[in-house]
Amino acid sequence: MAEELYIAQGTKEMQYQALLPQLDTLIAGEDNLIANMANISAVLKAQFDFFWVGFYLVNTDELVLGPFQGPLACTRIRKGKGVCGQAWAQRKTCTVPDVDAFPGHIACSSVSKSEIVVPIFKQSEVIAVLDVDSEYLNYFDAVDVHYLQEVTRLLTRGI
Repeated sequence: MAEELYIAQGTKEMQYQALLPQLDTLIAGEDNLIANMANISAVLKAQFDFFWVGFYLVNTDELVLGPFQGPLACTRIRKGKGVCGQAWAQRKTCTVPDVDAFPGHIACSSVSKSEIVVPIFKQSEVIAVLDVDSEYLNYFDAVDVHYLQEVTRLLTRGI
C-alpha cells in the first residue's frame, strides 16, 4: 500500500498518467470496495482539487452515497434522475458542461457548474458510479473521460 501521494504537475493528461500507477499501487491487494473508493476519492481530490468527487453505490432502484471528498452531498438518487441516475440508466459516461442546462439536474450544491459521471461495472452490471463536479463551466473533456474510466477499471479489477 502506498503511504504517500506524489502530486504531479503538467497538463491534465500528464497528471492522470502520473496518478494511475499510484492508484494501482494504493489499492493493490485491498479487496474492500469501500476502502478503495475512499482512497480514490481522496487521491483525486488532492491531485485535481475537484469541487466534489465521490461514489454512489447501487442499492436496488437507487444510488446511495458512498465515500466522497467535498461538501455535503445528496444521499439517495433514483435511477434515471440527475446526471448520476442517467449515467446508471444509460450505462455510459455522462459529461455535462453546464449542469444548469441539464434537464432534471439534481442540485446538491449551487457551486457545482459542470459534472462527469462514470458508471462502474462488475461483470456486466452497474454497481456504482464515480461522480466528479467542478465549480467551472465546461471543465471536463475527453481526457477526463478516458482516465476516469481507467480509474474505475482499476477499482473493479480486484473485486
